[in-house]
Amino acid sequence: MSFEAIVPYNHPMLNSMYTTILQRFFAILLLLLPLLLSGQNHQRQRAEMVESQIRSRGIRHQATLEAMNRVPRHLYVPSNQQRFAYDDRPLPIGWGQTISQPYIVAFMTEVIQPRSDFRVLEIGTGSGYQAAVLAEIVAHVYTIEIVEPLGLQARQLLERHYSNVSVKIADGYYGWEEHGPFDAIVVTAAAEYIPPPLIEQLKDGGRMIIPVGSPFRVQQLMLIEKKDGRITSRSLMPVRFVPFTSSSSN
Repeated sequence: MSFEAIVPYNHPMLNSMYTTILQRFFAILLLLLPLLLSGQNHQRQRAEMVESQIRSRGIRHQATLEAMNRVPRHLYVPSNQQRFAYDDRPLPIGWGQTISQPYIVAFMTEVIQPRSDFRVLEIGTGSGYQAAVLAEIVAHVYTIEIVEPLGLQARQLLERHYSNVSVKIADGYYGWEEHGPFDAIVVTAAAEYIPPPLIEQLKDGGRMIIPVGSPFRVQQLMLIEKKDGRITSRSLMPVRFVPFTSSSSN
């Protein structure tokens, strides 16, 4: 015997059940709607960021542009800074550190000419944003952070989204010798001089991008290249980065 034969279609019990289902459906929809709208808004903000802040300033490396458009930058800043995540400026991330403005992240990425088979060393994980952008392009990213709580936080976030990123809590001055040499090295803090271990761990034919200069002053973003055992360097632009923190006094 069918259910309809027992309970008429317009029976109050059925009407009540349908009403309850509809109420629950709309309640769930109201809960999900802000998340859906927020996701669409962030996607739009990323697209605008790439066009107005990055492509318009001359960044042409397609893999870099695509990575910047994919990585949700707002996840790599504190919650009280998320409304500013796609602005054209650096932002504080705690412990006296910052996340670089989007253009600088894109510029440093493009300069090393990353390829899908690259193994890249990053010094200064910070929130993990630069590592995430690199991870979208290269085979593996090895990143080092000396500030333990920041490094642990970045590791948790990066491991949630990437299987090709390794995070180490250590002094970046010494690099990560057991995984070298590296196709490229990205340093995201200003050093007064280029740490010799990093030069040693740069593969022949490789590129290193590093801000060099005195802390809390204007520094020079330097491109270091190794070719046939020779080291060359050239200044690319003036920048202002947080100081390179190291236990080494050499």
